[in-house]
Amino acid sequence: MGLGQRQKALEINLNPNLYGTFAEIGAGQEVARHFFRAGGAAGTIAKSISAYDMTMSDAIYGKEASGRYVCEDRLQKMLDTEFNILIERLTEIRHKETQFFAFADTVAAKSYKGTGENHGWIGIKFQHKPKAKPSQVIVHISMLDAENVQQQEAIGLLGVNLCYAVFTDITDREKFIDGLMDGLTTSRVKIDMIRVEGDAFKGVDSRLLCLELVKKKLCEAVIFDVDGEVLQASDVLYKKNVLVVRGGYRPPTNLSLDMLECGLRKFKSSLPPVEQDNIIVIPEISMSQLLDRGQVDNEDFLARVDLLSALGQRVLISNSDSYSDLNMFFTKSAKKNIAFVMASYNLEEILNQSKYEGTRYGLIGSLGTLLEPKTKIYVYPACDDETNEIKTIESMAVADELTFLLMFLKDNDLIEDITDYNPDVVSIWSRKVLKMIQDGTEGWEQFVPSSVAKTVKKKCLFGAKCDL
Repeated sequence: MGLGQRQKALEINLNPNLYGTFAEIGAGQEVARHFFRAGGAAGTIAKSISAYDMTMSDAIYGKEASGRYVCEDRLQKMLDTEFNILIERLTEIRHKETQFFAFADTVAAKSYKGTGENHGWIGIKFQHKPKAKPSQVIVHISMLDAENVQQQEAIGLLGVNLCYAVFTDITDREKFIDGLMDGLTTSRVKIDMIRVEGDAFKGVDSRLLCLELVKKKLCEAVIFDVDGEVLQASDVLYKKNVLVVRGGYRPPTNLSLDMLECGLRKFKSSLPPVEQDNIIVIPEISMSQLLDRGQVDNEDFLARVDLLSALGQRVLISNSDSYSDLNMFFTKSAKKNIAFVMASYNLEEILNQSKYEGTRYGLIGSLGTLLEPKTKIYVYPACDDETNEIKTIESMAVADELTFLLMFLKDNDLIEDITDYNPDVVSIWSRKVLKMIQDGTEGWEQFVPSSVAKTVKKKCLFGAKCDL
């Protein structure tokens, strides 16, 4: 059980070294209000500001090229501006043990019109010790409460939690993330991105914090860019055609790469010319089964992110249990066409009725969620381990009573075979390559892209012998 926001705010107020500014746009001054009401705020708050008017906001922080006010760039300008003012005007006035901070949020809370996404950017720029260079935390949230006043309240709770966490819990990754949600639930707020930087977070990887969000089911998924940077998912996917290849990628193999390349060619050819350059390719790795077993290793997932980054790929880590759940995540943000590339045995599993025992919607309901009007499946042939038979849609093993359903999906182009695959790679399985790496068996490098082999050996991943 957490301390509660009043106690957290009071502890900060009673710390004679902490002194800062609160700048809030879009949901009142809910965070500052907690500090004023807790008592002793005069020792903590240098200034509280709410530049609601757009013209006034632009006059203080400058205009955004995007024209948006609820965005990361606006938040960063707010943090930089307010922190710099504190340093310039108060460094010589305040006592030498002072740790300055600037808290800011820019939020699109529920309006009277009730349209648009209810989300926001929240951050704090702070000194973790006197005279230190500033460190900062930036968080993106989605607000799910039905009423404006409830969303305002949630912002206030989260803001206090963030201020308290950076001064008490930055050395404990799990405690830091848990503390952000004190007094809140995921039915009210979802945190889908967190980024930290600065000397206060030496040895702390933002990517591991984001994986902690997925692990604790505080959000459905996080996206990493090709350089490993954490991205805000809805911004990346907005109005994009999305090609998704779900896999373990432990490690990525030549088969993995062929699935991505074949899927992209097929997807591109299905789109009108104007949309063919508006595609984002997303390899996806799910934590779902490991979460059920309580066996999630964040560093292991991060290793796979590094390997896919070496291939120039973005990566999505999710806690989606099924392809249907995953499609719901993408359709919510992308708004355009979605294609899944999967091996034929994955489609066999989707069409296995026993997988749906005890579920609410069963096979048909789940399939309907997966194959929404703008979603389709590209089936990559799988090679049977024992017979070396190549399994396509036509030769898949499904129950007799589902044969007509399978043909219906194929005849209506909801599922399509990939035919231009590389036959030399179809029998390469990640689990076999992984075992070779772990056993020290020579020759595993030929089954993976060269950049993957170099990274595995350089970083000693998956138990590989390191290059000295």
